[in-house]
Amino acid sequence: MAQNRSASNLSALTLGAIGVVYGDIGTSPLYALREVFATKHAALNLPDILGVLSLVFWTLSIIVSLKYVTLILRANNNGEGGTMALMALSSQAAKEQPRLRLALIVMGILGAALFYGDGVITPAISVLSAVEGLELATPAFKPYVVPITLVVLALLYAVQKHGTGAMGRWFGPITLVWFFVIAFWGLVWIVRAPIVLQALNPWHAVRFGIEHGRVTLLVLGAVFLAVTGAEALYADMGHFGPKPIRVAWFALVFPALVLNYFGQGALMLLEPAKADNPFFNMVPGWFLLPMVVLATVATVIASQATISGTFSITKQAIQLGYLPRLQVLHTSVRETGQVYIPAVNWLQFGAIVAAVLMFGSSSALATAYGIAVTATMVLTTVMTFFVIRYRWGYPWWLCLGATGFFLVIELIFFSSNIIKVLSGGWFTLLIAAGVFTLMMTWARGRELLSASLRADAIELKPFLKSVLANPPMRAPGTAVFLSAEADLTPTALLHNLKHNNVLHETNLFVTVNTHDIPWVPFSERARAEALCKGCWQITLNFGFKNDPDVPEALALLTRQGIVLDPMSTSYFLSRATVVPTLGEGMAQWREKLYASLHRNASSAADFLNLPANRVVELGTKVQI
Repeated sequence: MAQNRSASNLSALTLGAIGVVYGDIGTSPLYALREVFATKHAALNLPDILGVLSLVFWTLSIIVSLKYVTLILRANNNGEGGTMALMALSSQAAKEQPRLRLALIVMGILGAALFYGDGVITPAISVLSAVEGLELATPAFKPYVVPITLVVLALLYAVQKHGTGAMGRWFGPITLVWFFVIAFWGLVWIVRAPIVLQALNPWHAVRFGIEHGRVTLLVLGAVFLAVTGAEALYADMGHFGPKPIRVAWFALVFPALVLNYFGQGALMLLEPAKADNPFFNMVPGWFLLPMVVLATVATVIASQATISGTFSITKQAIQLGYLPRLQVLHTSVRETGQVYIPAVNWLQFGAIVAAVLMFGSSSALATAYGIAVTATMVLTTVMTFFVIRYRWGYPWWLCLGATGFFLVIELIFFSSNIIKVLSGGWFTLLIAAGVFTLMMTWARGRELLSASLRADAIELKPFLKSVLANPPMRAPGTAVFLSAEADLTPTALLHNLKHNNVLHETNLFVTVNTHDIPWVPFSERARAEALCKGCWQITLNFGFKNDPDVPEALALLTRQGIVLDPMSTSYFLSRATVVPTLGEGMAQWREKLYASLHRNASSAADFLNLPANRVVELGTKVQI
């Protein structure tokens, strides 16, 4: 019975992985091969078609099968994956080398910023390429492709606030149907021209490169579109685990993709006139509209995975201190990972609308696609080297050989995509540069604010000793003072004594720490240290995927003899107003940016889940 339950659980997780993890890479056949031949650097003859198909097959094999499925999925941070998790792992491995650790942190932040750029292009190009199938039914649909795409995307972003729980149950089965359908039509055409199977021989890819020389770089930029979405395998590992992701890839996704790409190659070989849109031209006229509908639904699912990933990485960045606090709404009472961030949702939608209107077609968008993904893959490979070398302890030669092999290939693809910068790649780089600047400014600004507060602060223990030497009136109840710096007197306490001349019977000085691990168990969540009569220093620990809940964590202190009555507990917060000043620190414009972000960040009370009717905020001005 245990074996049956285990098999059933693996099947369910594998089905879920098919829907969430592989939606993006699974819709790449809509446009990838079409864009390769649209470059006009590959001819519609047998040698070039075999060469391109061989490039696609071996790119999928090396980048996805070997790098991500075989190697990267092993680099998990307590079961979690993704850029931020890998950054935490690699920076921990280099903790004894401060400069290297800083460089790895910057790489992680840059990788996260590039993800935001990719997150704008993925929904735009996926949905647009699916809706473009209507043009084959009748050219009369052409003027309506962009409006229909915008309507579909608007509906998708409008339902985000309701969560993906209800829709998520359908993601796996629909995507499963998608892979079976694209595999079937690919096989139909392969049977008509089985010679395309010769492309499994890597010599055809090598020969293509030799014959076309430097022009091959232009073709590789389009070939790489076949593996966009591969990073989702690692990013979503925490939801499903590595085994279901591996099973889904080798049992269904990889074979289906190869069959469809080879089927498109067979179509172009037999009927070159249909190479303008080989994916939809594979199906007969009676199945075209059902295929467009299925493709649109599949691309919506692929877009949903990207949107959810954006919410997840934003939440992690907030927890780790690289983005200001934003309103984070939970859309499921059972799945803590299902969150909705309104500001991110509508900013991303606005950027996608701009991309669709600016580029107007999936072919034009393809020029902007790829550069962010290749850069992220290069950064992932570099960070992985430090994990397997310094954390896992493998020998130098093995680490260099394993990661160096992938790095060389990815740098070639990166070079092929750099060519696209002026023709559209600048769009994703602009978004990534904006997010990177914002994240680095926020992180640096927090350091400056902390240093300024520490410079003017009073040590807590001596201060309490002096206060209790001539104690003020003790008010009944408990006061919880939130402070970013342990062992320093919170500004809120100073103001409370100055204006009210009162000290509560019980005082908890609470510091909230977020660690670079995904989860902190309840047994390690709260630590208390007695300071003096009725005063305690409390340290609360959360992982970057935990939801900070101060009242819940403080309730754990009961086992340490500290019992709180929620109705007689007040929470005191110090709200700083940042004042930019000339001098050391950051450039003036960055200080002003940080001050604006700090001023508009969501309430710390909401972020820490404090009861609204028990919070007292006391303000102060701080120069940085």
